[in-house]
Amino acid sequence: MLNLILFGKPGSGKGTQASFLKNKYDLVHISTGDVFRKNIKNETDLGLKAKVYTEQGELVPDEITVSMLENEIKQNLPSNGFIFDGFPRTTFQANEMNKILSKYKLPLSATVALEVSDNLLKDRLLKRGKISGRADDQSEDKILTRLNEYRKKTEPLIQYYGKMNKFYSVSGIGEIDEISLRLVDLIEKIQK
Repeated sequence: MLNLILFGKPGSGKGTQASFLKNKYDLVHISTGDVFRKNIKNETDLGLKAKVYTEQGELVPDEITVSMLENEIKQNLPSNGFIFDGFPRTTFQANEMNKILSKYKLPLSATVALEVSDNLLKDRLLKRGKISGRADDQSEDKILTRLNEYRKKTEPLIQYYGKMNKFYSVSGIGEIDEISLRLVDLIEKIQK
């Protein structure tokens, strides 16, 4: 079983690479963003709460995110494994995720960060906003808010997973296929 956390700043390519890894290793892809959008669209209680934060360009509070994540895991069992994209984002979420993974007997294989500079990310997100129509990708101020939130709340997870010997870093710069090959090389080494 392969259970991966794919991690990186907004616009680093997590969704694209998670889709590739999902297909390559027959994993269930749980994207926090997709889970939020699904819950918001379906106007679930959790979705309505999350909407208030996403419209402000802020991260959704931990309690809402953790509840949505566990619901997605339960709905997708049994599986060959999971790839988590955009979760956990805080130390609290990481601790909660450990409890959830333990509860469902899903050992964490690795946490992999896609590393990309802020300037490149800002350009990627503005371009994505024009194409997708996503409001949180069309405002430079909202993008900068998300990048600052990431730095404050998510970067501490590098040390958290590093202490568990579960943290790895891969360059998220270059052609999509090049980045995919870097990830496969890393995963193959981890699985040995």
